[in-house]
Amino acid sequence: MPPSPNATLLVIDDNPSVAAALEVLFSLHDYRTVCATSPEEGLALLRRQPVDLVIQDMNFTEDTTSGEEGEALFKAIRAEHPDLPVILLTAWTHLESAVDLVKAGAADYLAKPWDDRKLLATVANLLELGQASRALAECATRDQRQRKDLEAHFNLCGLVWADPAMERVLCLTTQVARADVPVLVTGPNGAGKDKIAAILQANSAVKDGPFVTLNCGALPSELIEAELFGTEAGAYTGAGKAREGKFEAADGGTLFLDEIGNLPPEGQMKLLRVLETGRFSRLGSNREKQVKVRVISATNADLPAMIREGRFREDLYYRLNVIEIRVPPLVERPRDILPLANAFLQPGKKLSDGAVHALLRHTWPGHVRELKNVMQRACLLSPGPEIGAGDLGLPVTPVPAAANADPELDRASIEQALARAGGIVAQAAADLGLSRQALYRRMERLGIART
Repeated sequence: MPPSPNATLLVIDDNPSVAAALEVLFSLHDYRTVCATSPEEGLALLRRQPVDLVIQDMNFTEDTTSGEEGEALFKAIRAEHPDLPVILLTAWTHLESAVDLVKAGAADYLAKPWDDRKLLATVANLLELGQASRALAECATRDQRQRKDLEAHFNLCGLVWADPAMERVLCLTTQVARADVPVLVTGPNGAGKDKIAAILQANSAVKDGPFVTLNCGALPSELIEAELFGTEAGAYTGAGKAREGKFEAADGGTLFLDEIGNLPPEGQMKLLRVLETGRFSRLGSNREKQVKVRVISATNADLPAMIREGRFREDLYYRLNVIEIRVPPLVERPRDILPLANAFLQPGKKLSDGAVHALLRHTWPGHVRELKNVMQRACLLSPGPEIGAGDLGLPVTPVPAAANADPELDRASIEQALARAGGIVAQAAADLGLSRQALYRRMERLGIART
């Protein structure tokens, strides 16, 4: 994201030759420069017009080299414009004051005489970071507004989410919920396909009708047809009385067929006919029944591959897959990990920093179901209120040396990691290979506020 052309830079320096040199340097690189010769003039100019970055001197009085004037100016700018990046220009006598101001939130400091290339690179990086931060803030505002709209207008069945990937799934789910068409929910086992099916039903035109579920992978193939369509007395050995099937039970509502890829060929053919006509016969009967059922199906299988192998009917696939909703694996929605983990905690329990780090670094092959099981186990086994990394029972992931060494990461790297993590410090720390406390220490030294 290159900096915006014609960004406005404010130079505050009482030396006209310094201001003129900076103005020429910045104009050669398409930056608009405005200059002020005193702290008072600089603050007044800031109140009159917006600027993108400030470059200020540390000393404005000839009879002192303490840097007190520059410090007071910086604090005044920070009080009125807390998000405006400020670069300090300092002589060696002001170095200690400049370092203290960086801890207090200054973007950077450069010694006089400055290096043109370093100054330009610093300006470009700060402007780019500012653009990214504004874009992130706009996205966050939009996401918050969208989340509030979803929660206000739809029954989300208690779903816990924070990741944009899952929000996109929810937007599609609620958009198609009232459509009277079959929906195929795909994704790995344990990712939450059943929850999406429940949200589809809860917001459908038949939400007050029955919601019937059949796991096609949990029954022997010879019983699936009986479960779907029902039986008449004597239809097979042991069928002593007539019994309605899932389609009859779901009449006027929704039928959720989980693990649809396990449906045997004969069952696929009969299911296709029901989807086409709304009619079927119980096993052992020639009399047809008419039903009105909205069908939602789910699978973790690659149905197109099964079609190529002759194990799944292509015509049934297109009947089921009028709308497809893919639920991403947990590793593709990392911002959901901590909210879900906290939702699964027992009252009175909390996660330690080590546990948070372990949760964020695990790849979750079992997805949300695995996370739930891990948290339930940890709550039972942890002796006190705080759950440690060892209580989780996850494979030990070696912590990079950086986690203990607390490396000298620059301000931009940390702010970019925080932006990627949506302000979640624990997640940013994992991204940088740090412990949360190590990242907090570095943020404190650089004057980066905790969110």
